[in-house]
Amino acid sequence: MTGRTSLFWSQRPPERGWSLLQLLLVASLSHTEELICRQRGDPELPNLFEDGDIILGGIFSFHTSWKVSQDTYSHKPQTLQCNSLNFREFQFAQAMLFAIKEINNSTDLLPGISLGYKLYDSCGSIARSTRVALALANGNEIVFTPSEGTCTKPAQVQAIMGETSSSPCTAIATAIGPLRIPMISHFATCACLSDKSKYPSFLRTVPSDYYQSRALAHLVKHFGWTWVGAIRTNDDYGNNGMAIFTETAHQLGICLEYSVPFYRTDTADRIEKIIGVIQSSTSKVIIAFLSHKDMDVLIPELSQYNLTGYQWVGSESWIFDSQTAAIDKQRILDGAIGLSIPKAHVTGLKEFMLDVKPLNLSGSEMFTEFWETLFNCRFKQSKPSEGVDRECTGHEDLTGVQNSFTDMSLMPIFNNVYKGVYAVAHALHNILNCSKECRMATLDPIKILQQIRKTSFKTKEGDEIYFNANGDPPAKYEIVNWQPRENDIANFVKVGLYDTTLPADKQLNWQNKSLIWAQNSHEVPVSVCSEKCPPGTRKVLQKGKPVCCYDCVRCAEGEISNNTDSINCVRCHREYWPNKKRDACIKKEAVFLSYEEIMGTLLTAASLFGTCMTAIVTFIFFRYRKTPIVKANNSELSFLLLFSLTLCFLCSLTFIGRPSEWSCMLRHTAFGITFVLCISCVLGKTMVVLMAFRSTLPGSNVMKWFGPAQQRLSVLGFTLIQVIICILWLTISPPFLSKNFTEFKDKIILECALGSAVGFWAVLGYIGLLAILCFIFAFLARNLPDNFNEAKFITFSMLIFCAVWLSFIPAYVSSPGKFSVAVEIFAILASSFGLLICIFIPKCYIILMKPEKNTKKNMIGKGDIHLSEN
Repeated sequence: MTGRTSLFWSQRPPERGWSLLQLLLVASLSHTEELICRQRGDPELPNLFEDGDIILGGIFSFHTSWKVSQDTYSHKPQTLQCNSLNFREFQFAQAMLFAIKEINNSTDLLPGISLGYKLYDSCGSIARSTRVALALANGNEIVFTPSEGTCTKPAQVQAIMGETSSSPCTAIATAIGPLRIPMISHFATCACLSDKSKYPSFLRTVPSDYYQSRALAHLVKHFGWTWVGAIRTNDDYGNNGMAIFTETAHQLGICLEYSVPFYRTDTADRIEKIIGVIQSSTSKVIIAFLSHKDMDVLIPELSQYNLTGYQWVGSESWIFDSQTAAIDKQRILDGAIGLSIPKAHVTGLKEFMLDVKPLNLSGSEMFTEFWETLFNCRFKQSKPSEGVDRECTGHEDLTGVQNSFTDMSLMPIFNNVYKGVYAVAHALHNILNCSKECRMATLDPIKILQQIRKTSFKTKEGDEIYFNANGDPPAKYEIVNWQPRENDIANFVKVGLYDTTLPADKQLNWQNKSLIWAQNSHEVPVSVCSEKCPPGTRKVLQKGKPVCCYDCVRCAEGEISNNTDSINCVRCHREYWPNKKRDACIKKEAVFLSYEEIMGTLLTAASLFGTCMTAIVTFIFFRYRKTPIVKANNSELSFLLLFSLTLCFLCSLTFIGRPSEWSCMLRHTAFGITFVLCISCVLGKTMVVLMAFRSTLPGSNVMKWFGPAQQRLSVLGFTLIQVIICILWLTISPPFLSKNFTEFKDKIILECALGSAVGFWAVLGYIGLLAILCFIFAFLARNLPDNFNEAKFITFSMLIFCAVWLSFIPAYVSSPGKFSVAVEIFAILASSFGLLICIFIPKCYIILMKPEKNTKKNMIGKGDIHLSEN
């Protein structure tokens, strides 16, 4: 048994009989020629109406709530009993009526066509909003059609103005969307309504919250607030708006410590929990994405807990609402900042609103209630009200009344209603091909919708009106700051402008006005989870916390950060090193063996001392060149040896100072050639001593092969080999200037790279080979029978020479940077001093201190050896 049948049989006998009679009547009528089409249920009558050629619908929440009744499901629910008059919505309705009156009186727009209207009260109920929207679309008249026809007729209204809030608009737009009846809202800002696949017939004259939410995020970022809390209306307006804000804030590096929903019907426990969240938070900035109705309920609760000291950032719904400001008795919202619809002015609208007379209007029953509430009086026909004794005349003067109806601070929203009506009128004007007079025709809602979307015009105030592809107008906002004034009501001061029609970097513009912040402070509040990381540090996220909560860690060695709140540190170029603060890269110090440092000075002094010492010895030898000790063993080689020793001492200076390409090539080749010249001379002297002894043996004429000419040629030949090695080295892979970055982290070692290691060790090896030969020959001649056997001194000098250079190799390889250069200089100087002292100092001693021994007889001694003289 179906539910309807069971309901029928469950009724009492009289009711059952009446129901049966109705069923029989319907059955009999079904066989007639006509079918009655009418709306099911009670008809919905408009609260305000006026006939016209074309009817516009309007849905406004003239009341904000209704009496709650318990449905028993035993009989049909009663119609909502609305209460709590909303003067604000009356203002919106008056703006619509003013626009219609202007258009009807105009000879330029819709000439010969009168616009009528039907306005309904949605009572703040989403269900009732949908119901009255369908009533506007269908009408309440009974329609008779042929039995084979369908119950269809043109829409009762050509467009619907309203609703004010987003959630009712989503329901209405969903219901009438398939009918393509244009719906234009003046204050429904939810970005969700821009989705034309869901709401194809919805348009609005207020910008989408997509732009407002992003603008609020950029506003928060502008003031450096990265740690904020949020309260949102728990409906489409608040939830969608906050979702876009959260997404944009995340992109801008802003974190939400909390985001709590609130609705004006929330219980006291729920409100207490929200206040507890705010009190326990560390953020000092609160983003209030709330409707003005919710804000009006929340402010007294916040005042009760004395929640002062917070910086409020508001959405356009309440930030410029004087009624909201009047409720804030505790001044907890002082210094609030937010976005508002730009100020507007509609000439004549204020006078029209203040000239309202309830007895002159259709649907005066509701206006009677409005008038009685406005003036706290009652008409004769009204029911007596408690505490009201004054009788209304209907002609009271509004000019002296101070309340929310006479407050014109919401003129920007009135202007939105005004623009919406004019958009419909311009679209109708184009469809009806109006010039001097319009030609009335059947209107198709789809054509009207398409024409509204394409329409573009300017109002009498010069505002340009048009819609984008989503049915939204261009987004422009004023930035408003709540500043106190004498009458304890906030003064809404315009401090900037946010214009999305401009390039991204120019959308946020500030005026040269001082801002007042929370608790009347002139300093911008600080709201961060962690203080900014200074240059030289980087951010490290705290585990389990949002990205705005972090620790500042000093940059690692060799890295810098030169910006505040750097995420990463940047490694310096290898020629640079961080300063002490690690916020800038400075050029590394170039390290080389310089003349100014102590080591360089001492080595330079030693080199010059050796040069001077060699010069003195040369002078002595030249002064006593005729004496036997100088003439012995080829004085020419002795002077050549002294000359080469001078070059050896001086070549060490090429290793000191800032290296260059030329100095690198010079120092090693000069060192190699001068030392070979030196050792060649010593080798020549040693061979002469050894061969001189051999020549004394019977039948030996070996000395003829070691005469002065042969000695010169041997020195030249040995040196020429080294010259060839050096030329090959410089040609194939010469030494070059190198920057060593690995030895020290904060310094650059300027050194001479060998180029070809084979070339270097060939030069050094050839010197070593000659030194070993010289040592062998000197060692063999050490015991020759001579009072002054020079071979002994050469042996000792070569012993020193070889020891120095053998110890040089490991010391050179293991010494870092400039110390390897110092080791090489030390080896050059030590071996040079060894040769100079061992070979020439004993002779100088004889020349200067023992001249009596400087005789040929003394030089020959017991033996019969005759050294060659030159």
